[in-house]
Amino acid sequence: MEKVGVYCRLSDEDRYKKNKNDDSESIANQKSMLLKYALEQNWEVVDIYSDDDYSGAGTYRPDFERMIKDCESGRINIVLCKTQSRFSRDMEVIEKYLHNKFVEWGVRFVSIVDNADTNNASNKKSRQINGLVNEWYLEDLSNNVKKSLKNKREDGLFMGSFAPYGYKKNPSDKHKLIIDENVSYIVQEIFEKYKNGLGYKKICDSLNERNILCPSLYKKSIGSNFVCSNLDYQKTGIWTPDTIAKILRNEVYIGNLVQGKKTSISYKNHKSKQVPKSEWTRVVNTHEAIIDKETWYLVEKRIGSHEKPMKTGNIHLLSQKVYCKECGRIFMRNVYATKCKNGEIEKRAYLQCKGNKKYHTCSNKHSIRLDILEDYVLNSINELLKKCNQVMLKNELEKEINKKNNQEIRITNLNKEKVNLEKKLNECKLYFKNLYQDKMKNIISETDFSVLHEEYEKDVNNYQERLKEVEKEIEDSLDRKRNTKDIESILKKYKKIKKLNKIIVDEFIEKIYIGNLDKVNNTREIIIEWNFDL
Repeated sequence: MEKVGVYCRLSDEDRYKKNKNDDSESIANQKSMLLKYALEQNWEVVDIYSDDDYSGAGTYRPDFERMIKDCESGRINIVLCKTQSRFSRDMEVIEKYLHNKFVEWGVRFVSIVDNADTNNASNKKSRQINGLVNEWYLEDLSNNVKKSLKNKREDGLFMGSFAPYGYKKNPSDKHKLIIDENVSYIVQEIFEKYKNGLGYKKICDSLNERNILCPSLYKKSIGSNFVCSNLDYQKTGIWTPDTIAKILRNEVYIGNLVQGKKTSISYKNHKSKQVPKSEWTRVVNTHEAIIDKETWYLVEKRIGSHEKPMKTGNIHLLSQKVYCKECGRIFMRNVYATKCKNGEIEKRAYLQCKGNKKYHTCSNKHSIRLDILEDYVLNSINELLKKCNQVMLKNELEKEINKKNNQEIRITNLNKEKVNLEKKLNECKLYFKNLYQDKMKNIISETDFSVLHEEYEKDVNNYQERLKEVEKEIEDSLDRKRNTKDIESILKKYKKIKKLNKIIVDEFIEKIYIGNLDKVNNTREIIIEWNFDL
């Protein structure tokens, strides 16, 4: 008696399942059909192999792998399926097993509906053709799924499996994000602390000391099926600098969705690969923001400046602000032990030109005490506040109004171009509809239609690409308009500053230039470049 292994597979989840561990109705039907067929052939069914919710591409299916091992060991000598596609839709798998390994192991393959039988040499070509058709189906399906996902992302729908930390999926629409009030305040705290000068590690320490659950553990605590690939508690059970960095760089917190950063290598290989940034899908204002735009831009400016925290975890107030007047290189911070007048040893921070300290190419070799420079900056800002009069404020205000007006004009022109592009796209759609009707009525030939269709697609692609660029430029212009420096509001906000902080320094100062030390007078030129013209 032949020893048969019955193999069943279904890739789509059956809505009639009672729970996720139940076989779907379709799997049950496959089993019933195959068992009846085996009984009619007087074959002994040794085992039943069932893969529910698994794709027919590749061999990453648990029961499929178990069945192959039983074939190799000789436990079964017939594999029975409903159709060849249930065994696999991958042509490489069909060739590997049906026409190679099964022949070597003495295993026969039989499928009922499409009459595939490896004992019948005459239908080998039909099996191979079926394999190609099934593979083409997989490829077309994969392309259609990718296009569908891309369209949904472009429509501003959230397509991730799990909502970003600080958000949750809307119960009435899983493709929309709503704020998770339980943890959104943590996101705000992270942005505020980084904006105020704390580094990643210092922020992590603060959260870990208060036993705030990191994103992965929080998701588990609310019953999410989220699985972290790294099971090391020291890396997944606490806040890490990488986690903080990802949150600070994620536009989702200002209401934007940036998706499509990764994709699978192919429909056969499901390993992910990075997508070029130019091909990401970015849609603005898709959901309520947790972080305001002003905070976001201050944080992004800090990240872009590559400021490094000190050993304390803080970033010193003048980080990435102080440069050499002689060579233009940045001033480095170093801490030295200094003997005071009372004989005590005290550690003090100094800034020194990188061109001299590291590269030995600059004559500006004398360092400057950081605390003395901070005092100078504080006094300079207070002098600025004291000297600024209403005439100056009025002049500067007029400048800012002109800047905003220029942005308004640009936004208006861009919106006009957007309307024009959308009109052209609609005209193209109407043109193609008429073109297709002319082809169907034999008014134009198939060749002419192909040529005109190719030109139509080029025009549509060009219009769509420019439309994306225009929409991005409009958003950028709106951002610049909202964040244009208003000197009046800055100066009115401060009357006299008693103590510097990172926010004040960033708001007032673009750069500070330090000149050579005059040994005769023991003085050096210090030039402050303000964030606004005076």
